[in-house]
Amino acid sequence: MYLARQMYPIMKINIPSVLKELGLEANEKGVSTGSHWSGSGASIHSYSPVDGKQIGAVSGASLEDYDMTLNKATEAFETFRKIPAPKRGELVRQFGNKLRIKKEALGALVSYEMGKSYQEGLGEVQEMIDICDFAVGLSRQLQGFTMHSERPEHRMYEQYHPLGVVGIISAFNFPVAVWSWNVALAWVCGNVCVWKPSDKAPFCSLACQRIISEVLEENNIPNGVSCLLNGGADVGQWMAEDPRVALVSATGSTAMGKSVAQTVGARLGKSLLELGGNNAIIVTPDADLEMTLMGTVFGAVGTCGQRCTSTRRLIVHEAIYDQVVQSLQKAYGQLKIGNPLEESNHVGPLIDPDSVAQYTATLKEVEAQGGTWIVKGGVLEGKGYESGCYVKPAIAAVTAETAIVQTETFAPLLYVIPYTGSVENAIVIQNDVPQGLSSAIMTQNLREAETFLTHWGSDCGIANVNIGTSGAEIGGAFGGEKETGGGRESGSDAWKAYMRRQTNTINYSTELPLAQGIKFEL
Repeated sequence: MYLARQMYPIMKINIPSVLKELGLEANEKGVSTGSHWSGSGASIHSYSPVDGKQIGAVSGASLEDYDMTLNKATEAFETFRKIPAPKRGELVRQFGNKLRIKKEALGALVSYEMGKSYQEGLGEVQEMIDICDFAVGLSRQLQGFTMHSERPEHRMYEQYHPLGVVGIISAFNFPVAVWSWNVALAWVCGNVCVWKPSDKAPFCSLACQRIISEVLEENNIPNGVSCLLNGGADVGQWMAEDPRVALVSATGSTAMGKSVAQTVGARLGKSLLELGGNNAIIVTPDADLEMTLMGTVFGAVGTCGQRCTSTRRLIVHEAIYDQVVQSLQKAYGQLKIGNPLEESNHVGPLIDPDSVAQYTATLKEVEAQGGTWIVKGGVLEGKGYESGCYVKPAIAAVTAETAIVQTETFAPLLYVIPYTGSVENAIVIQNDVPQGLSSAIMTQNLREAETFLTHWGSDCGIANVNIGTSGAEIGGAFGGEKETGGGRESGSDAWKAYMRRQTNTINYSTELPLAQGIKFEL
């Protein structure tokens, strides 16, 4: 298989010019309620994993900043929720149009600050544009239901109302797209949003906030509809504890999600969780192996294995195991690792030295548990790798019983696991992990494909046939089960998570009959 990158017309990316185009400087305030910017907390220093250079410093939120921001958001909700939904959709439409104008610059910043390829950075901004388009249409379709009453001359129906303040905690791997999935839907539903971005990608959040603030200011929308709170884990904790935050939408590790769920649940608040993934592709003897190879390699090494939907496990039937392994070895031998802003490279860096340390520790654990290397990994050194964040994508041969496969490693590490017998045996192996985000099967056999999609098949929130585990579309609800958290974002009816449901009964008769035929005489 020949690996090639999709070619885009690409400028010579100059990061200072990118920052200038996005209205950013090397030292920024990291707290915003719209046109008002502040930040009296500890500074966050952002370093690019591409070259190790500092992008700049951002002042984080103090508790005083946080309280001021939540008060402003709460106040703004009183006005914003009264704006008709199609008018709120118009704001989102304008936001999407500004993203189109800023796509190249924002994509480059995403690539440089996070470390994904420039093409993936552009793709992430395109996801933002797509969810805006989806939300604009949705703003005219926030429908309830009607039903028949058992009482004469009564009408019953259901409707949906905004929740209030929606808190968003996002992760570094998609520093702008996941925020947009939440805010586009939350805004058309009538909510206001407070965003706590990853402290590993603060400049991406500043760029987004400046863009949406322009839209809101141009439309005379009050400060507080879109708020930004840069900072550490303490900011997320404040948000989880705060009864003013009606819904906390949190994306990140399972450990983080459990903490958020417990804290929010203790005050009977709502949470929407998108957590870890330990995603598998099942490869049956009836698979198209060229298609399988492409889906597997992209899924395993794209974004340097730092997608929640990255392929972690390849479950291969013994009849084709050797052939698949040989193809993987050849394909991995063609991978080019280096600066993700250069089109010729397939794989960029991990986000920071801590992630590299986790990767190297996992490699040692694989060996300790008896795994053998199909493609051996390691940390890259020398010219072009000065940041210390570049690693080799690795493939290990293990068994279904090897303990390490139960754990998600956020790095380009793929486990190849053999199975025997029917596809049901492979499904058992796939489902036998705590996580349940994305899954896929490669087969041209209709019975195998349909079995995989039954309720006794894949237990994941996403189940694909003849595509990989990565690459979710905006139109479908995104999320997973088990330790992935059970949340749903983006398409379909995910908007309902941002609303409160209300049942209404109207009596237009001259009497007051009670339900279930109950008689109550005074």
